Amino acid sequence: MNDNKKRIRLIVYSGIIAALYVVLTLPMAQFAFGPIQFRLAEVLTVLPAFAAGYIPGVSLGCFLANLLNPNNLGPVDIIGGTLATVIAGIFTRILGKKNKILGIIPPVVFNGLIVGGYLPFLLVDEGSEVTAAAVGLSMFEVAASEAVLLVIVGIPFILLLEKNSRLKSLVEKL
Repeated sequence: MNDNKKRIRLIVYSGIIAALYVVLTLPMAQFAFGPIQFRLAEVLTVLPAFAAGYIPGVSLGCFLANLLNPNNLGPVDIIGGTLATVIAGIFTRILGKKNKILGIIPPVVFNGLIVGGYLPFLLVDEGSEVTAAAVGLSMFEVAASEAVLLVIVGIPFILLLEKNSRLKSLVEKL
């Protein structure tokens, strides 16, 4: 396949993945944002284990979901959440080359550390103080909610893609 077709495929797949991320996040916004985050769209963070070309789409989807959040937390969340997703995508790709299931670890770790690290500062009541314990708890809550989702939904998704040769070949084309 020539470079032009590869670029077009990357753009199309990225757009589809970004749109899916937004559609799977915003209707459940009350559960998707905050210290305990249930974002069904986070299952898409395992896709870079299959091909690096999914990193832009998942990252763009995260950016758009955070930007369009009805309770928008501002530039720190928009940029910070997207950065966590980009970094997690890169490490998911690296680990996914060895074992696809290990690809669930980077989103848990980087969302927990990065997003959990800044959320207490964005959600603090005026006049209140953010403590190290509050930051630690926030990191744990974000990581734990991510881990639960990726274990319950992400691992079966990976296994489905791995076992279905048609789906696997489609996913790995990027």
